[in-house]
Amino acid sequence: MEKREEIREHYAEVASAVAQEAAAPAEGACCSCCGGDESRLYPEDVKNGLPVAALKASRGCGNPLGEVQLQPGMTVLDLGSGGGIDCLIAAAEVGPEGCVYGLDMTDEMLALANDNKRVAGADNVEFVKGFIEDIPLPDGLADVITSNCVINLSEDKPRVLREAYRVLKSGGRFVVADMITLKPEFEAEAGIEVARLLGCRAGVLLEASYEAMMREAGFADVSIRTFDVSSAEHMRERAVRKGYADTLAAYSDEQLEGAFASVFVEGVKQA
Repeated sequence: MEKREEIREHYAEVASAVAQEAAAPAEGACCSCCGGDESRLYPEDVKNGLPVAALKASRGCGNPLGEVQLQPGMTVLDLGSGGGIDCLIAAAEVGPEGCVYGLDMTDEMLALANDNKRVAGADNVEFVKGFIEDIPLPDGLADVITSNCVINLSEDKPRVLREAYRVLKSGGRFVVADMITLKPEFEAEAGIEVARLLGCRAGVLLEASYEAMMREAGFADVSIRTFDVSSAEHMRERAVRKGYADTLAAYSDEQLEGAFASVFVEGVKQA
C-alpha cells in the first residue's frame, strides 16, 4: 500500500475513534479509546477552553506555537492540522482580525476539526483539504507556518519545505515541531521500520540533513533545537505495546539509546 494511503487510513481511524468517544455518554468515556493523546505537551493555561475532542486527537511531539509570539492580525498556516488543536490555539492569539488555516488530507480529521472549530467558536479558522507537498494556497499568504510532527510523515520532505517557503510572506517564520534521528544508521529508508514506532511512518532525517534541506528550500536563520531524546527502554516498551517488538530485536540497547529526538525547527523567509 502506498505510504500516503497508509498514513491517511491511520489518521482516519484516530479521528473516528475520537469522534465516537466524544459522542459517548459521560460514564462510558472515562478512558481514551484510541490512546496517544499528546495534549499533555501543552501548558494547562493554553489548553483551557479547548474542546475535549481537539485535545484527545492531538498526536504532536511538542508545542511549536510556544516557540513563536503570535500577534493580533497575523495569518497562520498549520501543516497537517489534524483535530485542530494548534489552529485553535493560534486563533485565540491572532484574534478576530487574524486568520488561521489548517491543512489536512484526511476527511475524517477535517470533519473532526470543523466540529472542534464550531465548539470553540473560532470563526477566524478555515480548514482546507490538501497535501503538504502541494499546498492549495497562494504565494506569500502566511506570517507564520507551523506543524506538529507531520513533516516526517512525508516521503518528499524537500518539496514540503519548498512549498512552505512559497506560501510564507517575506520575513515570515517557519516554526515546527518534528522528529529527527541522531544516528546515521536510522536515517531515511534504513530506519523507517524503527522510526514507525515513534509514529514517523516515512522515516526521519539527521539534523544536518534537515538543516541542509531547509537552506536548499531558501530559508535563512535556520535553527534546530532538541528538546526530548528517546531512550532504549522507552522504545522497547512502545514496541511491545504496538506489536513491533520483533522489529527491535536486531538492535542493541546501545544502538537504540538516544537514537531519535523531538526538535523545534525554525527558519525565516528573507525579505
